[in-house]
Amino acid sequence: MTSILVVEDSWLTRRVICKILRAEGYETWEASSGPEALELLGTKTPNCMLLDLLMPEMEGREVLQAMRDRGYKIPVIVITADIQASTRSECMELGAVAVIHKMPNSDELIGWIKKALSVSEESTP
Repeated sequence: MTSILVVEDSWLTRRVICKILRAEGYETWEASSGPEALELLGTKTPNCMLLDLLMPEMEGREVLQAMRDRGYKIPVIVITADIQASTRSECMELGAVAVIHKMPNSDELIGWIKKALSVSEESTP
């Protein structure tokens, strides 16, 4: 089963996203902070990650940098209310496969996940 790690500090937003994903047949794992996500990545490897950008403790950019530093090759979709081109560019430079506006509708979210998974499959030997 394809697993998606949802990293979001808002409990309600995490619930909504996970409900959408489970309805599509994905297994979901949850983290409410960047440090929690990195700890989980030490023991599990999701097929894709949905990452909030603005979180207390550790922002999404810092999570992306830590993942890059540790050599994680997990496709990450950043979900944020920050729609500045500079934010999008910075996230993409740090390895995100997409930056989408919060809160995406279910069709948009699933479409981006499918794209991220196909990119991941293409880069796997």
